Amino acid sequence: MSRPLEILAPAGNREMLGAAVFSGADAVYLGLTGFNARRSAGNFTPDELREAVSFCHARGVRVHVTLNTLVYARELDGLADAVRAVADAGADAVIADDLATARLVKQIAPTLHLHGSTQMSVHTPAGAQELAALGYDRVILARELSLEEIRAICAASPIECEVFIHGALCMSVSGQCMMSAFLGGRSGNRGACAGPCRLPFDASEGLAPGKPGQACHLSLKDMDHIPHLRELMDAGVASVKIEGRLRTPEYAAASVAACRAMREGQPYDEALVRDIFSRSGFTDGYLTGRNDGKMFGVRTEADAAATRAATPKARELFRRELQRIPVEFTVTREEEGVKLAVTDHDGHKAVVYSEEVPQPAQKDQTPAIERALGKTGGTPFLCEKVTMTGTPGFLPGSVWNELRREALETLLEKRSIVTSHAVQPYLPPRFAAHPVGSVPALAARFSTVDQCPAEFADSLQWLVFPIAEAQKVPADWRGKTLLELPRVMFGKLEAQTAERLHALQDAGFAGAVANNAAHLLLAKEWPLYGGLGLNITNPLSAHRYAELGLEGMLVHPETAVNAMQAVAPMRDGKALPTAALCYGHIPLMLTRACPLRNVHSCAQCPGSGTLRDRKGRDFTVTCSALGGAGIRTVFNPVPLYMGDRLTELPVDVAVAAFTTEAPALVAQILAALAAGQPFDSEFTRGLYYTNN
Repeated sequence: MSRPLEILAPAGNREMLGAAVFSGADAVYLGLTGFNARRSAGNFTPDELREAVSFCHARGVRVHVTLNTLVYARELDGLADAVRAVADAGADAVIADDLATARLVKQIAPTLHLHGSTQMSVHTPAGAQELAALGYDRVILARELSLEEIRAICAASPIECEVFIHGALCMSVSGQCMMSAFLGGRSGNRGACAGPCRLPFDASEGLAPGKPGQACHLSLKDMDHIPHLRELMDAGVASVKIEGRLRTPEYAAASVAACRAMREGQPYDEALVRDIFSRSGFTDGYLTGRNDGKMFGVRTEADAAATRAATPKARELFRRELQRIPVEFTVTREEEGVKLAVTDHDGHKAVVYSEEVPQPAQKDQTPAIERALGKTGGTPFLCEKVTMTGTPGFLPGSVWNELRREALETLLEKRSIVTSHAVQPYLPPRFAAHPVGSVPALAARFSTVDQCPAEFADSLQWLVFPIAEAQKVPADWRGKTLLELPRVMFGKLEAQTAERLHALQDAGFAGAVANNAAHLLLAKEWPLYGGLGLNITNPLSAHRYAELGLEGMLVHPETAVNAMQAVAPMRDGKALPTAALCYGHIPLMLTRACPLRNVHSCAQCPGSGTLRDRKGRDFTVTCSALGGAGIRTVFNPVPLYMGDRLTELPVDVAVAAFTTEAPALVAQILAALAAGQPFDSEFTRGLYYTNN
């Protein structure tokens, strides 16, 4: 029998944890200090985590711990310690992003449940199926899905599906954003996002050159799918998640109370939910398929004033805790007094005895005793039944109250005992470092076949083209061509990608580039290489991908060269090639919402545009309408360049990634890279020389 829809609440600190539980959350998610996607939240030390689990489990509330950031080689031992701490605390599940974390959970504490973080960008049936094959128990779906897309994934998924129901929307698909990292050095993939998308990025047309942007056209309103909660239940969703570990206890309580009411088919205080936090209202654009300019909004002073006014009312929601645990009292008359036993449905039992001997009663005491024992307010317990064994006699009401209090306190103590997960011995693997000092082979990725200068095709190690360009690739190039699979495949694009892969199986291509977990399933018959979307940053995840069949892989561009050197995967005693970007305008965001819709409709759009930031820089925005998915990419205006430092890249292949460059410029850059020349205009070294 499946359990009711889970209401999963944020717990950024101890006070928020209490508010979420007291207001009726079925589960909470929280961060262990380090290794979680909200490092600026209060988070919990291992000892505090154990106390939190004790508090929650006593009240029948599950605890999910976030270990959902990208990790580097030097952090793997600490990550293993974090998994042990979660197991020791007796938490219910780990929310993991990196395959290294998933591997450590399975090897160290196999009874811990494993949930695939939304940072894994799972948004298709094949993605959910692949996570099931990898040993996950639940998949947390991308926020950008429509109700019908969610329904299709739930129907196809062998594991539970969790969706976000309320809270902030990232502009970018989670796990595919590098804006904060490349513009400010604070990586969202590492839990340190500075929220640059809330700053001015102006899509207005006709701005004077260099004039700062003023409009916030990357700032989405908060999502509010609470009115659709029962539709999500019908779609097969197992858990609805409230986003907001950086917000207040009052926010958590208001959101939880609204979800509980909606789950039960009851009205809720919509005004309180809006006032406790919004950005000039909410959006359900993704869920309902209305991805337009009405999705965007900013936090105003009026919004802040509404929050201040609503806070006292929201605080009342957790002043006393919800009575949620049914218990049965049994009163037994014994020779020297009364024995009171209380039991719950989980098999816990507490027994207390009166110090006073009951006196003969002139009338039936049963109704009075039932009233006294039913006064369980202020506790998590709800009196379900009172059973009398023998004639209880008369005791003052104060005695029954004290017996009830003592019995319930004892029962709560028993329910609070933490049961740790068994921990298996684990010897951390040691990986060889990649050699440094050689010039890596040169490969290039192109947006179109026409962009590739024919005179360079022979000298490049690999040519990479989007799979949509496959039919245009000349036959004599195909033996060194890898077909890049889309990082996101909303709508019909997954089915179309699968069809293309099948049709091209014998067309002479060298392989495909996987950018999502779904591709491991869709392209399992192809020679497969790991691309940008897999977010590979450490040797353990690289080793895991090698086990899954990858023939080589790109190291994520947020990885510094010192950490990159540790990524040297092997399979069957053979080293697999690694690659790194040596040129390209970094795709800072991959988004389903379109910032250009703030200023015009799709019918008026040429398929690309620009965003002007507050410093007067222009960021190119491109649109791909493949499969009706409507995917937009925001590019860094300054290109990454390493042509004069190729020997410092500890990889086998250096990849030049071309996006909107004209063929003549492509040829010029490839020539400079081949000759090891410096760049002749503004460029960046990206994050290659940071300390990770």
